[in-house]
Amino acid sequence: MNATSRIPVAQRDIRRLFVANRGEIAVRVIRACRSLGIEAVVGVSEADTETMAAKMADEVVVLGPPLASESYLRADRIVEAALETGCDAVHPGYGFLSERSSFVRACVDAGLVFVGPSAEAIDAMGDKITAVGLAQSAGVPRVPGTGALADLAHAQRAGAEIGYPVLIKATAGGGGRGMRIVRNESELESLMSSAANEAKSAFGDDTLYMEKFIEHARHIEIQVMADSHGNVVYLGERECSTQRRHQKLIEEAPSPAVDAAMRQAMGECAVSLTRNARYCGAGTIEFVVDQRDNRYFFLEMNTRIQVEHPVTEMITGLDLVAEQIRVAAGLPLSFSQANVQLQGHAIECRINAEDPERNFLPRPGLISLWEAPAGEGIRVDTHCYSGYTVPPYYDSLLGKLIVHADSRDLAIGRMREALGELRVEGPTTTAGFHEAVLAHGDFQAGKVTTRWVEETFLPERKAAQKAAAQAAKDAAAMAGAQK
Repeated sequence: MNATSRIPVAQRDIRRLFVANRGEIAVRVIRACRSLGIEAVVGVSEADTETMAAKMADEVVVLGPPLASESYLRADRIVEAALETGCDAVHPGYGFLSERSSFVRACVDAGLVFVGPSAEAIDAMGDKITAVGLAQSAGVPRVPGTGALADLAHAQRAGAEIGYPVLIKATAGGGGRGMRIVRNESELESLMSSAANEAKSAFGDDTLYMEKFIEHARHIEIQVMADSHGNVVYLGERECSTQRRHQKLIEEAPSPAVDAAMRQAMGECAVSLTRNARYCGAGTIEFVVDQRDNRYFFLEMNTRIQVEHPVTEMITGLDLVAEQIRVAAGLPLSFSQANVQLQGHAIECRINAEDPERNFLPRPGLISLWEAPAGEGIRVDTHCYSGYTVPPYYDSLLGKLIVHADSRDLAIGRMREALGELRVEGPTTTAGFHEAVLAHGDFQAGKVTTRWVEETFLPERKAAQKAAAQAAKDAAAMAGAQK
């Protein structure tokens, strides 16, 4: 134990927990509560009173109207509801208020345990420039870049020094918002302006900084878990390069590009940064990796449970959500670094109510049939069921299909079979898109980068569909001519 990194937290007995989220993560938290013998209360909007989470919870509180701004983002209402229902703690899930330090402070001030890191840690890691500084002081390499950009002239000098292409990023950014690739100085002024406007609208902060843009990048992240007793453990890496517009589509663990030496080096960097931030709870250190030479650089830290946490659970056998609750209660980690053994390979496909053939247009509506695959090495995290209506107010995630097998090749085969067995009638889903990605030679060879879907897969898919349509048209014309 590193005594200097100890974060004093009095042990608290959590008997009743308020779930401040919706969808599959709300169901996931409720199941973790059940495993720990904790009662779960879920807060829902008026549009979510018939969700699986509402059916599973020990008690349900309606927070407000369907719009998230009037329900799931109402910190005051959530704290009030948690207190009214006798809860000891609040779990924020991911998204919504999960990384809002003001919400953490509101919970703590009300005497509630917040299942996550401190407000100070969220503030430190939520500001990208502060986070980069902490990473550098912890000995974690960063992409060549700047601090906050003062003005256009500052950006022009930095761009010339770093070398184009560069990436303009919002300090409070996330999900690709407030981010622009600048390939030459002539684009800099207009792209800085658009990035700043987007960041101001999305985050209320238009501060920007600059980094070298890595053309052939992989997105690899390290899962960490820390307690209030100075223990910090890394749980291997996840490969998250299969993404579109900075949104992850398929995740896997371990990464096909990471060997044991690289895993240990990246893991130790992640542990060092986590200690440096005086962090407690589940967190993810994200790295960008240059595929040409496998050099890795710090990207950011996510101060919450990740959507893709199940692949880590599948290869470690650990329950990360239950562990979150335990360490939030002041208990030490239930495992040490020596206990973490990675077994086999896991893949996760995000099943969204979207139409890939129409630029991934959201497709909410009634699910007339929901039949999920089952069997050895298959897991489905979802809030959906036959007869459930997907509301139009929130993200389009229907669930996550996760498989585990002894090797990557076997996991790919098992996922393709599972996707084929998934039956969803009503909304169009991304299941067929995932099947096509998994069948592609580049994915099977582990050669996917963060821009592969947009620069290779989608253009190839469009060309193949166009050729097939033309062939069908030609065949029809020939058949008509022969009559």
